[in-house]
Amino acid sequence: MAYKCEICGKKSAHGNNVSHSKVSTKRTWKPNIQRVRAVVNGTPQRLYVCTRCLRSGSVQRSV
Repeated sequence: MAYKCEICGKKSAHGNNVSHSKVSTKRTWKPNIQRVRAVVNGTPQRLYVCTRCLRSGSVQRSV
């Protein structure tokens, strides 16, 4: 699964889990990526797109 939006470039963010005792372990936040059929240059293609781009109308979905 691709964890990068092909429209806006959003990808995984990295940071730390911090427990009650302040022990830090590595973790990642993954974006909500969907595989959709979209119209690109007049032809339908399959793209990996984040839901923010889908909701904002940055992607024209094909039928």
